[in-house]
Amino acid sequence: MSAPMRHVSQSCQRRILSCIRLTGNDESNARIFSAFSTYFTSKKTVLGIETSCDDTGAAVVDNGGRVLGEALKSQIKIHVEAGGILPPVARNLHVESIGGVVQEALDRASMTVHDVDAVSVTVEPGLALCLKVGLDHAKSLVRLSGKPLIPIHHMQAHALTARMTNRVDFPFLVLLISGGHCLLTVARDVADFVLLGESLDDAPGEAFDKIARQLNLKNLPQFTSVSGGVAIETMARQGDPKSFDLPLMLTQVRTCDFSFSGLKSQAKRIIAHEEKRQGVSRDDVLPNAADICASFQYGVLKHLARRVQRSLLFCELSGLLPKHNKTLVVSGGVGSNQFIRTGLQKLCDMYSTHLICPPPRLCTDNGVMIAWNGIEKLLSGQNFSAANPEAVDFQPKCPIGEDISSSVRDAAIKLPPLKLL
Repeated sequence: MSAPMRHVSQSCQRRILSCIRLTGNDESNARIFSAFSTYFTSKKTVLGIETSCDDTGAAVVDNGGRVLGEALKSQIKIHVEAGGILPPVARNLHVESIGGVVQEALDRASMTVHDVDAVSVTVEPGLALCLKVGLDHAKSLVRLSGKPLIPIHHMQAHALTARMTNRVDFPFLVLLISGGHCLLTVARDVADFVLLGESLDDAPGEAFDKIARQLNLKNLPQFTSVSGGVAIETMARQGDPKSFDLPLMLTQVRTCDFSFSGLKSQAKRIIAHEEKRQGVSRDDVLPNAADICASFQYGVLKHLARRVQRSLLFCELSGLLPKHNKTLVVSGGVGSNQFIRTGLQKLCDMYSTHLICPPPRLCTDNGVMIAWNGIEKLLSGQNFSAANPEAVDFQPKCPIGEDISSSVRDAAIKLPPLKLL
């Protein structure tokens, strides 16, 4: 069911059903009436739980794409102060928060766990200590309620979030960019993905965080409790993206894989050089930090865009996407960066591709995407519920789907010039 149809008012629903009744009594109309009637009268709800990294999230979502109740406890401020995510610290914070966050989401939905149709929970990939907290809590709820348990792949959930807010038909291309992941994949169905390429080293969000720390941005009052990516994006608005020439990574490697370590290293050298040139202490913020932020952000965009460009050409060559109405979904925490979205929009315009990004609040880790993925699996016609919930385990590392990156490399696609500014 398309997103617009999910949000049809009850009065419109009744008029639609009445019109179907009046158009005739043939077998086709009877089937259509039955389908619409079943959809409108059988509401499904799923409780989703997310603890894969540094946010404790829970939400109740229905099959109409409506968020009935949501709660989120962020750990960002603590990890910014610590200089990075420490898994035992993140685990302890999840343990402290999980019960209250889940109960708050249910309370806001005016429901109990007995009222939902299933409980979905992130089990892969992520930090092992953190995944275990969410899974253990989900198992306790399932034991209490007898509801089905639906295991969720964190990155697949990110990929399908756009289908909750927009009409996005399978198959479609997905760029997932976050603090822990960077990959290009084609979503062919609810749980059917093929991997075109992924990061060989750092994820973009991780690179943003490290450069923000190198620039001491957390010492500025406005950035004491935000991620490095947000700090760099904000600073970059006052900077010139062409101030410093950062190298384009993997230019001689004709794949869809990513690498941000070289870009990060070059940015660090620039920062060190500027500190020495201007006589600035390593504990202070450079006067031209905005220019460095803008240049680094532009470097990240160029690298992302060139890999997406190759993926679009490969999908056209291999028939992985339809010839018309191609769609690129960009999700993950870095996907909320407006500068990167604008650059990718220019690329999509060149290749007649629709760009769809979930709302920024749904790009970062949250319980909504886990609940929605549970809804998608519940309604798919396939049984994704765990046969034995107690036997479900977490997997810190798990591919999003079949890896066909070697086929991309073998295609050796040469890229035409690309102008993003």
